[in-house]
Amino acid sequence: MLSSPSLSTTSQQGQVLGPRVRKLHAHIGKAHHQAEGMEFSRALLEGRATPLQLAGLLRALLPAYTLLEQEAPDLATALGATNIPWSDLARRHALEHDLKQLAALPATPASAAAASWLEQVKLLARQAPHRLMAHVYVRYGGDLSGGQQLGGQANAILSRHGLSGLKFWSFEQEIPALKKALHDGFEQMDLSEAEEEELLDEAVAAFKLTQKLLAELAEI
Repeated sequence: MLSSPSLSTTSQQGQVLGPRVRKLHAHIGKAHHQAEGMEFSRALLEGRATPLQLAGLLRALLPAYTLLEQEAPDLATALGATNIPWSDLARRHALEHDLKQLAALPATPASAAAASWLEQVKLLARQAPHRLMAHVYVRYGGDLSGGQQLGGQANAILSRHGLSGLKFWSFEQEIPALKKALHDGFEQMDLSEAEEEELLDEAVAAFKLTQKLLAELAEI
Protein backbone atom coordinates (compact mmCIF):
# COMPACT_ATOMS: atom_id res chain seq x y z
CA MET A 1 0.00 0.00 0.00
CA LEU A 2 2.74 2.43 0.95
CA SER A 3 5.50 1.34 -1.38
CA SER A 4 6.09 1.23 -5.10
CA PRO A 5 8.29 -1.04 -7.17
CA SER A 6 11.99 -0.31 -7.26
CA LEU A 7 12.37 2.98 -9.12
CA SER A 8 15.12 1.90 -11.49
CA THR A 9 15.44 0.15 -14.83
CA THR A 10 16.13 -3.12 -13.01
CA SER A 11 13.92 -4.61 -10.31
CA GLN A 12 15.23 -5.80 -6.96
CA GLN A 13 15.13 -9.35 -8.32
CA GLY A 14 17.41 -8.40 -11.21
CA GLN A 15 14.65 -8.33 -13.84
CA VAL A 16 15.16 -5.80 -16.59
CA LEU A 17 12.07 -3.62 -16.75
CA GLY A 18 10.24 -2.95 -19.99
CA PRO A 19 9.82 0.54 -21.47
CA ARG A 20 6.28 1.15 -20.17
CA VAL A 21 7.10 0.09 -16.62
CA ARG A 22 10.25 2.23 -16.70
CA LYS A 23 8.10 5.22 -17.69
CA LEU A 24 5.68 4.44 -14.87
CA HIS A 25 8.50 4.40 -12.35
CA ALA A 26 9.88 7.67 -13.64
CA HIS A 27 6.48 9.35 -13.33
CA ILE A 28 5.58 8.08 -9.86
CA GLY A 29 9.01 8.53 -8.29
CA LYS A 30 8.42 11.95 -6.69
CA ALA A 31 4.91 11.14 -5.45
CA HIS A 32 6.14 7.81 -4.11
CA HIS A 33 8.91 9.41 -2.09
CA GLN A 34 6.50 12.02 -0.74
CA ALA A 35 4.16 9.24 0.42
CA GLU A 36 7.04 7.37 2.06
CA GLY A 37 7.96 10.47 4.04
CA MET A 38 4.52 11.05 5.52
CA GLU A 39 3.94 10.52 9.24
CA PHE A 40 1.83 7.37 9.06
CA SER A 41 4.24 5.79 6.56
CA ARG A 42 7.19 6.44 8.85
CA ALA A 43 5.26 5.25 11.90
CA LEU A 44 4.41 1.95 10.23
CA LEU A 45 7.89 1.39 8.84
CA GLU A 46 9.36 2.13 12.29
CA GLY A 47 6.83 0.00 14.16
CA ARG A 48 5.17 3.00 15.87
CA ALA A 49 1.74 2.80 14.26
CA THR A 50 -1.21 1.72 16.41
CA PRO A 51 -3.58 -1.21 15.87
CA LEU A 52 -6.42 1.29 15.40
CA GLN A 53 -4.50 3.01 12.60
CA LEU A 54 -3.94 -0.36 10.93
CA ALA A 55 -7.64 -1.11 11.22
CA GLY A 56 -8.40 2.28 9.69
CA LEU A 57 -6.08 1.52 6.78
CA LEU A 58 -7.62 -1.87 6.02
CA ARG A 59 -11.17 -0.55 6.38
CA ALA A 60 -10.36 2.20 3.89
CA LEU A 61 -8.79 -0.17 1.37
CA LEU A 62 -11.44 -2.87 1.11
CA PRO A 63 -14.09 -1.14 -1.06
CA ALA A 64 -11.74 -0.05 -3.85
CA TYR A 65 -9.78 -3.32 -3.88
CA THR A 66 -13.09 -5.16 -4.18
CA LEU A 67 -14.13 -3.04 -7.14
CA LEU A 68 -10.73 -3.36 -8.82
CA GLU A 69 -10.87 -7.13 -8.55
CA GLN A 70 -14.38 -7.21 -9.98
CA GLU A 71 -13.73 -4.89 -12.92
CA ALA A 72 -10.05 -4.84 -13.82
CA PRO A 73 -9.42 -8.40 -15.07
CA ASP A 74 -11.86 -8.21 -18.00
CA LEU A 75 -10.89 -4.64 -18.80
CA ALA A 76 -7.20 -5.54 -18.80
CA THR A 77 -7.80 -8.49 -21.12
CA ALA A 78 -9.65 -6.20 -23.51
CA LEU A 79 -6.58 -3.95 -23.54
CA GLY A 80 -4.35 -6.93 -24.38
CA ALA A 81 -2.95 -7.63 -20.90
CA THR A 82 -3.40 -11.39 -20.54
CA ASN A 83 -0.42 -12.16 -18.27
CA ILE A 84 -1.62 -10.55 -15.04
CA PRO A 85 -2.23 -13.30 -12.40
CA TRP A 86 -5.33 -11.77 -10.85
CA SER A 87 -6.23 -14.65 -8.55
CA ASP A 88 -2.73 -14.64 -7.04
CA LEU A 89 -2.65 -10.86 -6.63
CA ALA A 90 -6.18 -10.47 -5.22
CA ARG A 91 -6.31 -8.89 -1.76
CA ARG A 92 -10.05 -8.76 -1.05
CA HIS A 93 -10.29 -12.06 0.84
CA ALA A 94 -7.17 -11.22 2.84
CA LEU A 95 -8.64 -7.84 3.75
CA GLU A 96 -11.92 -9.42 4.80
CA HIS A 97 -10.03 -11.94 6.95
CA ASP A 98 -7.91 -9.26 8.57
CA LEU A 99 -10.87 -7.02 9.32
CA LYS A 100 -12.57 -9.90 11.12
CA GLN A 101 -9.41 -10.31 13.17
CA LEU A 102 -9.55 -6.61 14.10
CA ALA A 103 -13.32 -6.38 14.52
CA ALA A 104 -13.06 -5.80 18.28
CA LEU A 105 -11.20 -2.52 17.77
CA PRO A 106 -13.24 0.70 17.95
CA ALA A 107 -14.74 2.27 14.85
CA THR A 108 -12.53 4.63 12.85
CA PRO A 109 -13.68 7.79 11.05
CA ALA A 110 -15.08 7.36 7.55
CA SER A 111 -12.29 8.02 5.07
CA ALA A 112 -12.94 10.82 2.61
CA ALA A 113 -9.82 9.81 0.70
CA ALA A 114 -11.04 6.22 0.36
CA ALA A 115 -14.44 7.45 -0.83
CA SER A 116 -12.76 9.64 -3.47
CA TRP A 117 -10.58 6.74 -4.58
CA LEU A 118 -13.59 4.43 -4.89
CA GLU A 119 -15.52 6.98 -6.98
CA GLN A 120 -12.50 7.50 -9.24
CA VAL A 121 -12.10 3.76 -9.79
CA LYS A 122 -15.81 3.44 -10.61
CA LEU A 123 -15.59 6.28 -13.12
CA LEU A 124 -12.49 4.93 -14.82
CA ALA A 125 -13.92 1.41 -15.07
CA ARG A 126 -16.79 2.88 -17.12
CA GLN A 127 -15.00 5.54 -19.11
CA ALA A 128 -11.23 4.99 -19.25
CA PRO A 129 -10.02 1.44 -18.55
CA HIS A 130 -6.43 2.28 -19.52
CA ARG A 131 -6.37 4.86 -16.73
CA LEU A 132 -7.88 2.35 -14.30
CA MET A 133 -4.81 0.20 -14.91
CA ALA A 134 -2.67 2.90 -13.33
CA HIS A 135 -4.42 2.20 -10.03
CA VAL A 136 -3.84 -1.52 -10.54
CA TYR A 137 -0.12 -0.92 -10.97
CA VAL A 138 0.29 1.48 -8.07
CA ARG A 139 -1.68 -0.72 -5.67
CA TYR A 140 -0.51 -4.23 -6.51
CA GLY A 141 2.99 -3.20 -7.54
CA GLY A 142 3.36 -1.49 -4.18
CA ASP A 143 1.94 -4.43 -2.26
CA LEU A 144 4.45 -6.73 -3.89
CA SER A 145 7.44 -4.43 -3.49
CA GLY A 146 7.09 -3.18 0.06
CA GLY A 147 4.66 -5.67 1.47
CA GLN A 148 7.02 -7.98 3.30
CA GLN A 149 8.59 -5.20 5.35
CA LEU A 150 5.26 -3.50 6.02
CA GLY A 151 3.58 -6.78 6.92
CA GLY A 152 6.36 -7.67 9.32
CA GLN A 153 6.12 -4.33 11.10
CA ALA A 154 2.32 -4.44 11.21
CA ASN A 155 2.30 -7.93 12.68
CA ALA A 156 4.90 -6.98 15.28
CA ILE A 157 2.71 -4.05 16.34
CA LEU A 158 -0.36 -6.26 16.62
CA SER A 159 1.54 -8.96 18.49
CA ARG A 160 2.61 -6.44 21.13
CA HIS A 161 -1.09 -5.75 21.70
CA GLY A 162 -2.08 -9.41 21.83
CA LEU A 163 -3.71 -9.34 18.37
CA SER A 164 -3.36 -11.79 15.49
CA GLY A 165 -1.26 -11.00 12.45
CA LEU A 166 -2.49 -9.83 9.06
CA LYS A 167 -2.64 -11.59 5.70
CA PHE A 168 -2.96 -8.48 3.54
CA TRP A 169 0.74 -8.25 2.68
CA SER A 170 1.27 -12.02 2.37
CA PHE A 171 1.18 -13.69 -1.05
CA GLU A 172 1.04 -17.43 -1.58
CA GLN A 173 3.05 -17.37 -4.81
CA GLU A 174 6.68 -16.29 -5.18
CA ILE A 175 6.85 -12.51 -5.28
CA PRO A 176 9.50 -12.23 -8.06
CA ALA A 177 7.30 -14.30 -10.37
CA LEU A 178 4.22 -12.23 -9.51
CA LYS A 179 6.08 -8.99 -10.16
CA LYS A 180 7.35 -10.25 -13.50
CA ALA A 181 3.86 -11.32 -14.54
CA LEU A 182 2.43 -7.93 -13.53
CA HIS A 183 5.15 -6.12 -15.48
CA ASP A 184 4.66 -8.35 -18.50
CA GLY A 185 0.93 -7.68 -18.44
CA PHE A 186 1.52 -3.93 -18.51
CA GLU A 187 3.93 -4.21 -21.39
CA GLN A 188 1.29 -6.22 -23.31
CA MET A 189 -1.36 -3.50 -23.24
CA ASP A 190 -2.17 -2.08 -26.66
CA LEU A 191 -2.33 1.67 -25.99
CA SER A 192 -2.11 4.72 -28.20
CA GLU A 193 0.51 7.34 -27.39
CA ALA A 194 -2.17 9.54 -25.83
CA GLU A 195 -3.53 6.66 -23.74
CA GLU A 196 -0.06 5.85 -22.46
CA GLU A 197 0.41 9.46 -21.34
CA GLU A 198 -2.94 9.30 -19.56
CA LEU A 199 -1.88 6.06 -17.86
CA LEU A 200 1.26 7.75 -16.58
CA ASP A 201 -0.61 10.81 -15.33
CA GLU A 202 -3.23 8.68 -13.60
CA ALA A 203 -0.50 6.76 -11.76
CA VAL A 204 0.61 10.03 -10.17
CA ALA A 205 -3.02 10.85 -9.33
CA ALA A 206 -3.32 7.44 -7.64
CA PHE A 207 -0.37 8.28 -5.41
CA LYS A 208 -1.91 11.66 -4.57
CA LEU A 209 -5.02 9.84 -3.33
CA THR A 210 -2.75 7.58 -1.29
CA GLN A 211 -1.16 10.64 0.29
CA LYS A 212 -4.59 11.94 1.33
CA LEU A 213 -5.36 8.59 2.96
CA LEU A 214 -2.01 8.55 4.76
CA ALA A 215 -2.70 12.04 6.13
CA GLU A 216 -6.04 10.84 7.50
CA LEU A 217 -4.49 7.80 9.13
CA ALA A 218 -1.92 9.95 10.94
CA GLU A 219 -4.84 11.71 12.69
CA ILE A 220 -6.40 8.50 14.09
